[in-house]
Amino acid sequence: MDNEKKKFKIGLLPRLIIAIILGLIVGSIAKSADFPIIIQIGATFNSIFGNFLNFAIPLIIIGFVVPGVADLGEGAGKTLALTALVAYVSTIIAGSFAFVVDRTIFPSFLKVGSIVLENATNAEETMLPGLFTIEMPPIIGVMSALLISFILGLGISVTRSKALKDVFHGFQDIIVGLVTNIIIPLLPFHVYGIFANMTFAGTVMEIMSVFIKVFAIIIIMHIIIIIFQYTVAGTFAKKNPFSLIKNMIPAYFTAIGTQSSAATIPVTVAQTKKNGVSDMIAEFVCPLCATIHLSGSTITLTSCSIAIMMLNGWDVTFAKMFPFILMLGVTMVAAPGVPGGAVMAALGILDSMLGFNEAMLALMIALYIAQDSFGTACNVTGDGAIAVFMDAITGKKNKAAGTAPEMN
Repeated sequence: MDNEKKKFKIGLLPRLIIAIILGLIVGSIAKSADFPIIIQIGATFNSIFGNFLNFAIPLIIIGFVVPGVADLGEGAGKTLALTALVAYVSTIIAGSFAFVVDRTIFPSFLKVGSIVLENATNAEETMLPGLFTIEMPPIIGVMSALLISFILGLGISVTRSKALKDVFHGFQDIIVGLVTNIIIPLLPFHVYGIFANMTFAGTVMEIMSVFIKVFAIIIIMHIIIIIFQYTVAGTFAKKNPFSLIKNMIPAYFTAIGTQSSAATIPVTVAQTKKNGVSDMIAEFVCPLCATIHLSGSTITLTSCSIAIMMLNGWDVTFAKMFPFILMLGVTMVAAPGVPGGAVMAALGILDSMLGFNEAMLALMIALYIAQDSFGTACNVTGDGAIAVFMDAITGKKNKAAGTAPEMN
């Protein structure tokens, strides 16, 4: 009999919920007792962790984007290029759809300008500062990291340099370890400090009441975008979209349980084959889209960021959000299969393009991870739609040409 004892592990989402509840309790007690020092201790950790996060963001971008872009140059010729294009367009459509819905509906229940977290001066008017801080300037700017990542990723793809690819895959392993073993475990403490401080400042109930409604809208948008994706795919494949969706339900619920597109690949592939997709296309498109197609995550990130911007009284325009959505489709490529991987990959552009500070980034992380399961489920279900679409397109082309799908 195995003598090893199985350790009981609390998942990230339960830990975040516990952190939020503790933040609410401690913040309320500190406010009623007029005892700010307990809040400032948490704010001190927030300041240090926030600075460390800012230091790590360029490294996270390089660690995620370079291997992801480099890998896109491998192995599938025109089929890969077309699949990547379809996945990217699907992601952009999802983000743009979210913007239209958010811009239309959010003002009806969200009090614009009710919470001010946009800069240090204004934040101090509502939230207590830490006792001290430790400066950790990043070694490179966010936009520089993005540019270097694209150049290196495309360069490795073109030159097919195995040595460089191995180096950056090794670097990606280091960054995944950093996110998994340091940043993710410390997130509950960071979230606790933020919510305790917001409770002390009297702003937390506004945020909580708003985001319950935001989450409901996000899940409805997930369902609508899935129906849209399968309607398009079903039209090209001449199949009933709702029958296709029904076959993908096991993949949807598996993704809710695993919170990982990568871990759900076997189920996604199996259910996609039940939709009549050829083995070759299903086994190629689904694993690829697990890393490059994140329509559900894009809807969530777009919606949460717009809600936070509106709460801060910022002007939310399509001219500002569309470039952000375009970049989301690239920066989330090859986000690791860990809870919150997509939001970690997006931190850089939330900072550089939207101007989010540490408190806003922490709030984004907590809000995103709270519904990460549903975003992942939308992602993988959409992967099946792309596989149906690609099977229909490549099947027609190859039937006309009398050849097999090009996969090398």
